[in-house]
Amino acid sequence: MRKQKIKLVEKQLEELRELRDRSDCRASELKRVLAILLVDQAKLPQLIKDLTGFNQKYAFDLRKKYLQRGIGSLRSKKKIPKELLTRGQRAQIAKVLTTGLPKDFGFEAPTWTTAILARIIEEQFGVRYKSRTSLYIIFRQAKFTYHKPDKQYKNRKQDLIDEWKQKVYPEIQEALKAPHTVVLVEDEMMLSTQTTTQKVWLPQGQFPKIDVSSKRQIRCIYGFLNLKTGKEHAFMTMKANSIESCNVLKQIKDLYEGYKIVIVWDNAIWHKSSKIKDFLTSTQHRFHLINFPPYSPELNPQEHVWKAGRTNITHNHFIDDIDKATTKFIAFLNSQSFDYKFGN
Repeated sequence: MRKQKIKLVEKQLEELRELRDRSDCRASELKRVLAILLVDQAKLPQLIKDLTGFNQKYAFDLRKKYLQRGIGSLRSKKKIPKELLTRGQRAQIAKVLTTGLPKDFGFEAPTWTTAILARIIEEQFGVRYKSRTSLYIIFRQAKFTYHKPDKQYKNRKQDLIDEWKQKVYPEIQEALKAPHTVVLVEDEMMLSTQTTTQKVWLPQGQFPKIDVSSKRQIRCIYGFLNLKTGKEHAFMTMKANSIESCNVLKQIKDLYEGYKIVIVWDNAIWHKSSKIKDFLTSTQHRFHLINFPPYSPELNPQEHVWKAGRTNITHNHFIDDIDKATTKFIAFLNSQSFDYKFGN
């Protein structure tokens, strides 16, 4: 072990202990103080290593540095981040967002988030924003929009969907031009007494509670959207099956007496049942049914109608009476006009 010519005086020891005991003493600073105190007491190199992580030579160097420069040499320099990006730096960040991905910077996330953007800005430019608003502005400058990623089924086959679009879209457009033809898109949804919620804007500090029901009651709603007029035809049933589907189709037939009726709906098993085929035969082929490709609900404009109904009627509401809630839901839909274009 190296010999020490001069031991620290009591004043120096007190100064080191004072820094050690300060509430704002950082971990890195504490290690330096401990290393100097241990070296001064001629402790074994392994003990110094175990307590501070420093080898003996570095500990001696720290002691020497302290003797020459004083206690300030042991303090860590506080990096004060700059507060704003320059115009050129913002342009660089916008380019990163539009041409790169988080994985290019070591992040496993597939899409950009404000947290990732903040990390990159701080690492690349030493700028730390206190508010997310500044990050939102940068995203908007890069022509990004803020929304949740859409979900899609794992079994979805895009090539089949593209083939379907190429075949069916022209047929639908021709039907929309025909004067005595009505084109409807259809879907079924289940309305439940279980409360659904959505985000709302509230004054800071307010946290409302919404009652929820322990019972689960369900009603089915058949919805038909007229693509020419935007008119909705919604019907309540107890369930979705072949019999209910035929009953609802009879009501649609009565609404559009004298018209050829084109209906585009999904591949539910009851849409292809023998009862449906018998019903179609009995109407002398006034109906023309088209099935959406499998696993492609986003193609159906009726999905937007359901969303509008939930947003305006059932989200954030306690449903005590399922029949009253369903009646109100249907009344809202049937009183509105929905301008959702097919194929957009």
